[in-house]
Amino acid sequence: MATVRMYSTAVCPYCNMAERLLTSKGVQHIEKLRVDADPALREEMMQRTGRRTVPQIFIDDKHIGGFDDLAALDKAGGLDPLLAR
Repeated sequence: MATVRMYSTAVCPYCNMAERLLTSKGVQHIEKLRVDADPALREEMMQRTGRRTVPQIFIDDKHIGGFDDLAALDKAGGLDPLLAR
């Protein structure tokens, strides 16, 4: 299974929805990078993605985007092949 990393905060409903979707696809571990607990991680996230909002999801080293991007990828049938790597 692919490695999943997610920049998130403690009180982000979209982060929770992304985690539920990924878990429903069989992902057993999501590396959560809490940008609210570490300002350096927020800077890192903004440098890597050009975005300020969470979640920002990476599968292996491919930037997926936020929850809406993840859900759209799943609806289009592209999420399962990425997770199966």
